[in-house]
Amino acid sequence: MLLKLKKIDWGIIVILMLLMVVSTLLVRSATFGNPGYSSYDTKTLIFYGIGFVAAAAVTLFDYRLLLKGWYYLYGFGIVMLVVVYFTAEEINGARSWFQLPGGLQFQPAEMVKIILIITIAYLMGRRQGDPLRVRSDLLIVAAFSFVPFALVMIQPDLGNAIIYLIIVLGMLWIGNVRYTHVMIGLTIVVGGLMLFVFLFNQYNQQIHDFLQEKEKIHWYERINGFINPESASDKEVYQANKAKIAIGSGGLTGDGYMKGDSKNRRFIPYPYSDAIFVVIGEEFGFQGAAVVLLLYFLLIYRMIIIAFHCYDIRGSFIIIGIVSMYVFQIFQNIGMMIGLMPITGITLPFISYGGTSLLLNMLCIGLVFSVRAHQEKYELDHVAVQRNAR
Repeated sequence: MLLKLKKIDWGIIVILMLLMVVSTLLVRSATFGNPGYSSYDTKTLIFYGIGFVAAAAVTLFDYRLLLKGWYYLYGFGIVMLVVVYFTAEEINGARSWFQLPGGLQFQPAEMVKIILIITIAYLMGRRQGDPLRVRSDLLIVAAFSFVPFALVMIQPDLGNAIIYLIIVLGMLWIGNVRYTHVMIGLTIVVGGLMLFVFLFNQYNQQIHDFLQEKEKIHWYERINGFINPESASDKEVYQANKAKIAIGSGGLTGDGYMKGDSKNRRFIPYPYSDAIFVVIGEEFGFQGAAVVLLLYFLLIYRMIIIAFHCYDIRGSFIIIGIVSMYVFQIFQNIGMMIGLMPITGITLPFISYGGTSLLLNMLCIGLVFSVRAHQEKYELDHVAVQRNAR
């Protein structure tokens, strides 16, 4: 047990502790003066404490056992998504959360991210680094990915559904996919996006009326505000415009900690969660944002180094899947606050308030440590198998 814990990357631990401090301070500032959220900074510390314990527990667990039982995990994840859709209460237009005792919430779509990564790692790992084939590899990966994607889309939860796609694409990218398949895939994706934009503009009013009838008008407002910002109504671009003004007001050094509660930020929904980057930009300016991005860069860099040193290619796939998830969430969350991406409910990893998302991220870190801790044993087992084969 001690030998496994010694294999923990302590550089990552230091980065996570710094992110914990940043998150706690930002959540405190974002909720200051609001009695309903006064304890969110304390809860953030509690969630981090639970997360570190969970990460240590996962580190001691051999990740290869998860790969062996991937079909049980996959089935469990699908069942959770189905049950939450039919039984959960609708919150913010989506059926995505289980209500737990103590006012806590659990979002199955978050846990399915890890399950999907393990599933794809197993499916691609069967090739042992050889080029992936279309019928026996790519189509199977696509089929296993489509089911959770579709179930999350109908909740509807566009943010997590997109993350599923990014995870799969990131893992396929290092899975030795032929360049012809990559070009075909890119052509389909770009063509699909262009067709979507064309149809959205062509039938704009019909889509508006349909979503308004289904009480899903917020989806139209987000998409139309991004695709047609000049012709969109003030309501559709309100959050994006306020966010950009608040971030821009921070300038180079920011307004100072607990001094950035401007009229722009005050009316932005969820400044302690989805929009927490606004707090960073307004109170700490470009310098503060750069420090946060540097911490993310170091975290991802350390994880990629671990992936490079894996003897088991499945372990590398797992880590790259986690890295792909983090990179996209960081880009999407910051991008939507500065007008580069459409508004979604994707949080900023390790900084936004949220018990489920933070616990998931810490479990992912534990999984990375597990891959690192069990590589020596994998190497010895692999050598023994080769000797027995002789």
